[in-house]
Amino acid sequence: MSHDVDTASGSGTSTHSDPVSILSERESWELLGSVSLGRLVTAVDDEAHVFPVNFVVQNRTILFRTAAGTKLISAAINNQVVFEADDHTAAEGWSVIVRGVARTLRTDEELDEAEQAQLLPWTATSKTHYVRVSPVRVTGRRFRFGPEPAEG
Repeated sequence: MSHDVDTASGSGTSTHSDPVSILSERESWELLGSVSLGRLVTAVDDEAHVFPVNFVVQNRTILFRTAAGTKLISAAINNQVVFEADDHTAAEGWSVIVRGVARTLRTDEELDEAEQAQLLPWTATSKTHYVRVSPVRVTGRRFRFGPEPAEG
């Protein structure tokens, strides 16, 4: 398998036949912007919890809404979190992971910017709090599906 990774820039190059390839940060953000459901992972009392959230990408951050008083708010706000989204077809798939810090938007300027994203809740519940995940590290991989290689 031919696979070269430029560790200084984090970009990867690979042949088209590689079963796994590293995505650039630009490609990762583009793919994140193409889907609307992801998972936020954070710790509650030393236990990992996963929260499915509908989201949008705004200025290379993850933006979602939640209701007041939820476990999600108490667990994630001002904490290190991991956000993951993925998608696939019959031939290939991808996964992007964003490590960052989640915080509730409070100022009028922050809320006005968030409103421009037109992020609507999927469920008929009042989700009045905007949460933004500011990235510290973004990594992504593309997977090409196919048979297991023969041992030789």
